[in-house]
Amino acid sequence: MTKEEYLQLAADRWPELEALEAKGDFYAYEKRFAEIMKELELAVLQAHIGKVPENYRKKSQSQRPSAKSK
Repeated sequence: MTKEEYLQLAADRWPELEALEAKGDFYAYEKRFAEIMKELELAVLQAHIGKVPENYRKKSQSQRPSAKSK
């Protein structure tokens, strides 16, 4: 991930962060702020390591064949 890609992800969330100022109480502000940051964190992490597989417990296939047992 490049700096520009990160900045684009953050810029995509900026309108949501600006809309938080219209929230009436601090609890609602804080709750939505945490959700936005969690979503941004997930997007940045996935950009670095790739998408999470549907079944995270399933082993990935080996690229090279294993040695035969004697």
